[in-house]
Amino acid sequence: MSSAPHRAVVIGASAGGVQALLALLPALPADFPWPIFIVLHVPADRSNVLAPLFEAQCGLEVKEAEDKETARPGVVYFAPSDYHLLVEENGDLALSSDEAINYSRPSIDVLFESAADAYGEGLIGVILTGANNDGAAGLKAVHAAGGVALVQDPAAAYARTMPQAARQACNTALVLPLDRIAEYLKGLERE
Repeated sequence: MSSAPHRAVVIGASAGGVQALLALLPALPADFPWPIFIVLHVPADRSNVLAPLFEAQCGLEVKEAEDKETARPGVVYFAPSDYHLLVEENGDLALSSDEAINYSRPSIDVLFESAADAYGEGLIGVILTGANNDGAAGLKAVHAAGGVALVQDPAAAYARTMPQAARQACNTALVLPLDRIAEYLKGLERE
């Protein structure tokens, strides 16, 4: 585990991700000290209802990320449907309609790789349930930058493909059951 102060959390999920995030995010305290950036694969033709859904369940502020917005501590930012979410070097957010990566826009890899560049060892990457391998390369980038890599235990995930791929790409990632991930994050907060 990195001894550096952690400054941001990135989370990626796909199939089963809403349920996983409903278990994880409400367990975090309202004064959680870092921004949380999330890519959850949702169909491009649906308006994004994630922020209102989670806002009602969480003590944290939850919103859809906006282009050129400055990330604030204690805020959960969801990538908008059909846009890649990136973190710029200065901590500002950027949205992109570039081509899909791993058949996904937003792409978990795009978020994780840009956040790894921006936050380095101050980043915590979390891969949850999902049915493709988006996020595997991104989690590897988080670890390579000195950040903390966490993977939901594939055996208990709704869809095992994504956490298994992330675990194979980053074999040093800490594998935890879903209910232990929030506890782990709260433990890092106290360091």
